[in-house]
Amino acid sequence: MGDVLWTPPADVRERSRIGGYLRWLAEHRGLEFADYDALWQWSVTDLAAFWRSIWEFFEVVAHTPPTATLTDPAMPGTRWFPGATLNYAENVLRMPGRGDDDPVVIAHGQTRPPVTLTAAELREQVRRVAAGLRRLGVGPGDRVAAYAPNIPETYVLLLATASLGAIFSSCAPEFGTRSVTDRWQQIEPKVLVAVDGYRYGDKPVDRRGEVAAIRAALPSLQHTVGIAYLDPAGVPPQGALSWDELAAGTDEPLAFTPVPFDHPLYVLYSSGTTGLPKPIVHGHGGILLEHLKMLALHHDLGPADRFFWFTTTGWMMWNFLVSGPAVGATIVLFDGNPGHPDLGALWRLAAETRTTYFGTSAPFLLACRKAGLVPREIADLSALRGVGSTGAPLPAEGFTWVYENVGDRLQLQSLSGGTDVCTGFVGGVPLLPVHAGEITCRALGAKVEARSADGTPVIGELGELVITAPMPSMPVGFWNDPDGVRYREAYFEVYPGVWRHGDWITINERGGCVITGRSDATLNRGGVRLGTAEFYSVVEGLDEVVDSVVVHLEDDQGGAGELLLFVVLAEGLELDDALRKKICRELRTALSPRHVPDEIHQVRAVPRTLSAKKLEVPVKKILTGTPVDSAAAKGALANPESLTAFATFAQRRPHPNTHTPA
Repeated sequence: MGDVLWTPPADVRERSRIGGYLRWLAEHRGLEFADYDALWQWSVTDLAAFWRSIWEFFEVVAHTPPTATLTDPAMPGTRWFPGATLNYAENVLRMPGRGDDDPVVIAHGQTRPPVTLTAAELREQVRRVAAGLRRLGVGPGDRVAAYAPNIPETYVLLLATASLGAIFSSCAPEFGTRSVTDRWQQIEPKVLVAVDGYRYGDKPVDRRGEVAAIRAALPSLQHTVGIAYLDPAGVPPQGALSWDELAAGTDEPLAFTPVPFDHPLYVLYSSGTTGLPKPIVHGHGGILLEHLKMLALHHDLGPADRFFWFTTTGWMMWNFLVSGPAVGATIVLFDGNPGHPDLGALWRLAAETRTTYFGTSAPFLLACRKAGLVPREIADLSALRGVGSTGAPLPAEGFTWVYENVGDRLQLQSLSGGTDVCTGFVGGVPLLPVHAGEITCRALGAKVEARSADGTPVIGELGELVITAPMPSMPVGFWNDPDGVRYREAYFEVYPGVWRHGDWITINERGGCVITGRSDATLNRGGVRLGTAEFYSVVEGLDEVVDSVVVHLEDDQGGAGELLLFVVLAEGLELDDALRKKICRELRTALSPRHVPDEIHQVRAVPRTLSAKKLEVPVKKILTGTPVDSAAAKGALANPESLTAFATFAQRRPHPNTHTPA
């Protein structure tokens, strides 16, 4: 690991927003920091001083000031900025550094022509929709649900809902009825806003049947609002208002309900691959401070930027993206198939919109690499100065591909975090160089550590990713969990008072991080823990392999157990002994003999969640005899039919711990 691919310019402290923050700390606090590591150490040891500095540096608009920065730092149960009242939407719509006529939302998609909203137009739309929601009886604490894609209406609805102190929740319209109702029956929304359908590439997808089924399954609904998106001439469902009726004229001024710092802003959901998705409640203040810090100081975004992230409204990266205007950045929204008509589509979008920061997923970058794409040859990416990658670990070859094919002067930031904190807690920063295959640093205010099996912090070796000090964007709680039992079980059961995230991480001497997969999907061979990410990097690096999933079935008797690899092959290829040998040889040389699977099988598809994460744990459960319906909530899957092959395979096997080929 570790070739240096990018180095900060000599004047980085003069040009970057984190440089401005360091000057502010020197001037207003008398604090000087020699380097990023010193700043990070301070940010995670003096929590009160650090988070108060974020509040003051970004001039958070509050209605009443806080009486303290935080109460008891013990987790869970830390209270941040007690006494303060504020509103997330008010702080976002301030749009520092932007004039009324500046574009702040640029939306492209495959369903309708592009839409641009200026700062004044965005505020006006939020004003109208907030007034419309108020007419429907929506007030503080009520839930408003959006079954809608990444389009301006969904964003306006979030801000309008937040302005009233009501609580927002979105599901992307590719979610099936069951996955939507599994989420929303838990929070009982009062208002549903839904599209009639959308286009994915050139394919129209009608969702009117799903909308009817969702309405029928939510007795709490008092109002439905239809967005005529697929068919602009269409009429709203029976008994529903149209979006235009919701946003009809009224003279009510734009007002923001002041709410406590930890007042619920929105509910996000765990992927729900096993059991019901966890309804994770995020608060106004925590999300605001975390996103101000991350977007400005880590991603270096400000009024000169156009910020894009490829995401749907069903992934927390949408919530992260749409905080962009809070730091003055213009956001670029995209709804559609990123591979239509080819993988160059998003790069051409970046050129057309003059995007300065292009966020995507590691699988997308690796797919572009595999397709032999050279984005800088098909699109003018001269405005681009940052690329972000998340959703899965980006291997070294992904980094190298970006610098060779996208641009050699941009900063590539690989980041990792989660829905649980609605941010990245490890990522990049303008002050530090980029090393191939490595996440640059731990984020400010995020006390991330690697823990060995006995609970001691380790450097330079694989450990369980934990966070040992509270962050303001940790959830306010889970919905319908009044005594906090489910919340504690989810994060604090393994190490009391310490947040266990569920990933394997290695933190090196210089603070760089490598995440090697989910700790519950670990391959443990002969006492050596192997992360799945490096495994996939090798297997999927082969031209013949399109996708793969690996599981380790432990042996009750304490033996090595079985390592099973399932591969999806390129069109027209069949798995034969020659290819099996080639895969084994690659794994042995690139990784170790311990990584060589006992069996390799061909499948048509790897089961993935709607946000494209591989489902190693449910596959493992199915292979050890758990019925498909108990192993995974099919509604949370992009391709539920993919599980059948594993169930069939499990039935054919003589016994999990015998070495007879299936």
